[in-house]
Amino acid sequence: MAFRQTPSQTVGPFFSFGLAPEQYGYAFRSIAGATLIDNGTPGSHIRVLGRVFDGEGQPMSDALIEIWQADAEGRYAHPADPRCSNTAFKGFGRTGTGTDFEKRFIFDTVMPGAVAGQAPHINVIVFARGMLNHLYTRLYFEDQAEANAHDPVLQSVQSERRGTLLARRDGATAPTTYRFDVRLQGEGETVFFDV
Repeated sequence: MAFRQTPSQTVGPFFSFGLAPEQYGYAFRSIAGATLIDNGTPGSHIRVLGRVFDGEGQPMSDALIEIWQADAEGRYAHPADPRCSNTAFKGFGRTGTGTDFEKRFIFDTVMPGAVAGQAPHINVIVFARGMLNHLYTRLYFEDQAEANAHDPVLQSVQSERRGTLLARRDGATAPTTYRFDVRLQGEGETVFFDV
């Protein structure tokens, strides 16, 4: 018997409710939320916010963003990382854009540490209506220029497109806030990676 890949289906209009139910007011516990930290989490606490824009440049109210990152010391909470995270920080978050008045996603987390020769970064997965498959990208921090200049993944991207992967520091707010918008198509389209 030969097995074939299950065909993809367009993401429906209700997926955010199922994957982030607490955010949408349902009495079901989410596996992950938008707050990855508490007051005792070691490292520099930051906020990452942004919007997801469709091909016409309009912000989407029904996108879902997942992030996965290392802790402040560059350790992942994952069995494949032999160093093991030394904190309770799990590094995984999920939120939709449907409950924010400005159609934003907002994560409270820590500045990730450098991982094995790579600049501090956050792995980002984007789900949205009309997409057959979710998209993978990375968020780097514009104020980590020296580390970014030596990151092998970032340097593999055409120089004129690298800016689509940089989160920009948003003023002198507390916590330190970075803005990272995702553009699905068109001018300034975010670089997405095949995984």
